[in-house]
Amino acid sequence: MTRRGGWAALAPTVLWLTALVAAPLALMLIYSLAARIAPDSPWPQGITLQHYARLVDPLYLRIFIRSILQAALATFFSLLLGYPLAYYIARSPLQKRGRLLLLVVIPFWTNFLVRTYALMVLMRAQGVINSILTATGLIREPLSLLYNEAAVQVGLVYTLLPLLILPLYANLEKLDERLLSAAQDLGASPFAAFWHVTWPLSRPGVLVGCMMVFISAFGMYLVPDLMGGARSVMVGNLIQNQFLQARNWPFGAAVALALTGVVLVVALLVQRAGRLDGGEVKR
Repeated sequence: MTRRGGWAALAPTVLWLTALVAAPLALMLIYSLAARIAPDSPWPQGITLQHYARLVDPLYLRIFIRSILQAALATFFSLLLGYPLAYYIARSPLQKRGRLLLLVVIPFWTNFLVRTYALMVLMRAQGVINSILTATGLIREPLSLLYNEAAVQVGLVYTLLPLLILPLYANLEKLDERLLSAAQDLGASPFAAFWHVTWPLSRPGVLVGCMMVFISAFGMYLVPDLMGGARSVMVGNLIQNQFLQARNWPFGAAVALALTGVVLVVALLVQRAGRLDGGEVKR
């Protein structure tokens, strides 16, 4: 293929990314620098950096820190739950893997909002969980399972767990079992074989899966809004509030760009870690 033909083939993708990624980001940048927006015009007027200066306010810093911690915890628990499941699926007989993967993917067939409300029905004061615990005599009064930080964690892990399982399975499925057999023949215990063979070879899948979960959890607004209550505000909720309620589009745009910056930093760190890890494996 000639160079001209290659550019012609890439043109639709470039136009698509420009229209749906680059142009909205540029518009957000323009709004984030706006001194004000006139009521009779949608276009920003004036230039200022005050909206970015507000980001270092302790109130908003706490929201960013809370969001990072919540996303990190969701990533940790997703890895804790998802790694054994992905390993089990990857080591299952070939004819069984398809059915197991189908069970992992099925939640994506249901509307995200419906799934969140279904989880709330299970966890509310008069929900299924409290009803079962009360009926069995394990508790006398309903537990406060909703509208706290723990509920947000449950919702995030429940929602994002498949995003970690799928790339991790794709990595573990390629693992050569002869390497584990060789390690055992050399006297390695099952744990030693896992730690020195399986885990290093699965780290690329772990990095990709953790990155997908962290980025998705960091910008999440629906789960904290529905399951966390007013005290569990995350960055996504702050952006939603600034655009839809406070009508402060410049500050909302500044927060959105700050979120994008954090996401890019995480992606670059994961990419660098993957390169270093790959170099370590090659050596």
